Amino acid sequence: MPRLRKGKGKGKTKTKTISEFDAIELLARELAARGPGVDLGIGDDAALLGRIQGKLVLSVDSAVEHTHFERGWLSPEELGARALQSAASDLAAMGAAAVAALSALVLPADVGSRELKALGKGQARAAKLLGCVVVGGNIARGREWSITTTVIGRADAPIRRRGAQPGDELWLIGEVGMAAAGLRLLQLGRARTQKPAFKRCLAAWRAPHARLREGRLLAGRASAAIDISDGLAADAGHVARASNCRLVIDEAALERALAPELNEVARFLQLSALEFALSGGGRTTRF
Repeated sequence: MPRLRKGKGKGKTKTKTISEFDAIELLARELAARGPGVDLGIGDDAALLGRIQGKLVLSVDSAVEHTHFERGWLSPEELGARALQSAASDLAAMGAAAVAALSALVLPADVGSRELKALGKGQARAAKLLGCVVVGGNIARGREWSITTTVIGRADAPIRRRGAQPGDELWLIGEVGMAAAGLRLLQLGRARTQKPAFKRCLAAWRAPHARLREGRLLAGRASAAIDISDGLAADAGHVARASNCRLVIDEAALERALAPELNEVARFLQLSALEFALSGGGRTTRF
């Protein structure tokens, strides 16, 4: 199946500022890179990956305008980086290293070369940080922005959800609840507030970081793991069900672990910081 190709089907909207083939060439230039395990990236009908040591780990994630974000909430470069980092967080939860990614774009008619170049730059920046290569994808026209990212990783000993045992401890990596508070600020139109606590929560939502290194360090140590982008309470429940055990969250211990900035923003919003930590999320359910 062709990658970064012209979208097919009736009713396509032609952009006035950049053709679809020009868009393909622009992204190919922005994302041109080689990496370990990648024999052929953008430029042919399909990518070629070399022999990969360990097990292949694959996941897909979508970012859709009006469902996951609004265009005014982040720049195209931030959007490109965020889409790839969010998808790669599932690799981190499996203890995998990132190898390659595919990006399927749906672009409104008013998206021109400047926005597209910025988006590609964001994807390239995220790929460099993750140690992977964007090897292709697809372009089509539509009424709203959409980025569907497929990530390909490798792992010698993948961590699964179903390995938790009675007596195991529950560990959290990162500052839980911050991105959820940032999303709430954006929804309420508070993105321009200059308070440091607000800026940190907004940055947590706009610029997530897939913790691939930490995930690999947990391989062989953690009995089970999961990405908690759908909220700690819901995702912890997935681990409990998959492992056929009961999982208990110590709310007092969780409250003590929350970042001061989260507590400050929650007080401003007259909401519970603990609720942000337990229920915050914003990603679609996987199947």
